[in-house]
Amino acid sequence: MDLVFIEDLRIETVIGIYDWERTIKQTIALDIEMAFDNTRPAASDRIEDTLDYKAVSKRLIAFVGESHFGLVETLAERCAAILREEFGVRWLRLKLSKPGAVTGSRAVGVIIERGERSPAS
Repeated sequence: MDLVFIEDLRIETVIGIYDWERTIKQTIALDIEMAFDNTRPAASDRIEDTLDYKAVSKRLIAFVGESHFGLVETLAERCAAILREEFGVRWLRLKLSKPGAVTGSRAVGVIIERGERSPAS
């Protein structure tokens, strides 16, 4: 299985359950691995044949930047749904980090995996 990845995509958004968090933007960071068969784009050398990580990044930046979720779990699920439904990603692993959310830690967050890891038969 081939993977396309995006590492440390930082986006400002409203996220959190406390009243003070609802009034400010905080940074979240996304690390994403997405299953994709890269043999076709490798043979054609055409961007149209790829899972375009720039298009994926732009879509997530727009969505997350406008969102107002309380839980990182909810935001992670919504991002995964976008990747699966809009970009046809069969399997993904998404890590959503909230840097500085807990004193003494670099970041906290969730890691989710969705979809089938093996290629379709």
